[in-house]
Amino acid sequence: MHFWMIQSLNSLALGAVLFTLAAGFSLIFGLMRVANLSHGAYFMLGAYLGYSALQHGWGFGGALLLSAGGVGALGVLVERLVLRRLEGNSLAQVLATLGVAFIVDDGSLWLWGGDPQSVSPPHLLRGASSLFGLIFPTYRLAVIVFSALLFVALWLLLERTRVGVMIRASVDDMAMARAIGIPASRLYTLVFFLGTALAGLGGTVAAPILSVYPGMDADMLPLALVVVILGGLGSLGGAFLGSMLIGFVYSFGQSWLPNLSYIILFLPMVIILAVRPRGLLGRVGG
Repeated sequence: MHFWMIQSLNSLALGAVLFTLAAGFSLIFGLMRVANLSHGAYFMLGAYLGYSALQHGWGFGGALLLSAGGVGALGVLVERLVLRRLEGNSLAQVLATLGVAFIVDDGSLWLWGGDPQSVSPPHLLRGASSLFGLIFPTYRLAVIVFSALLFVALWLLLERTRVGVMIRASVDDMAMARAIGIPASRLYTLVFFLGTALAGLGGTVAAPILSVYPGMDADMLPLALVVVILGGLGSLGGAFLGSMLIGFVYSFGQSWLPNLSYIILFLPMVIILAVRPRGLLGRVGG
């Protein structure tokens, strides 16, 4: 029983980390119809920026601001200078984001080297806490709570603000949204900033759990892709549900059958998509 409860908490923590990555990916994918293959690289860059901020004494709050703001700013540059020039050419956009990922990878390797870097949690969240008789790392519990709060904040943004209405309308039917005067150009930039900033933020949040190392983007991006496809294109609730589901599947799969972890991960996705091609909470007709 102890194993099941501890592993379930670990699964929730992994799902929480995945949501910080997948939420932005889902927004960008849902609105712009671009499979942003550089999203994992933004996650890794955010982790490195957070690590550098902590090394320079900025504190964890400063690290979060730097990673979100810095990666979001890079995302805006990529959207305006690269993706906008390739609008209408989906294949070229995907290849461009793949190129950006390689550039960020090599740039990170050049700047920070190839050794894994450990990141300590904030002082108040170090150590362990007792929960239902279990001793579990306090920081991981905090990440689970942070993920839930982030979901609520994004839901309020999308469901209770004018910007959210425009984003949802554009996700559902971009042609109609343009026809009624929604400024698609500015909306693309805003969503790309928000999506990449979330990835950068997620990198710093995940760093004390995963550490920071070259190639962490390649480890996390496939999981984010599975989450977005499984949860449903452009669905925030789907991204949250998919993140938690994949967190459980991947965590327990690694514990039970580590040599078959990817089979355990992708097989349920294939089965669910065979029954629900749009994903668990997919809203988009294409």
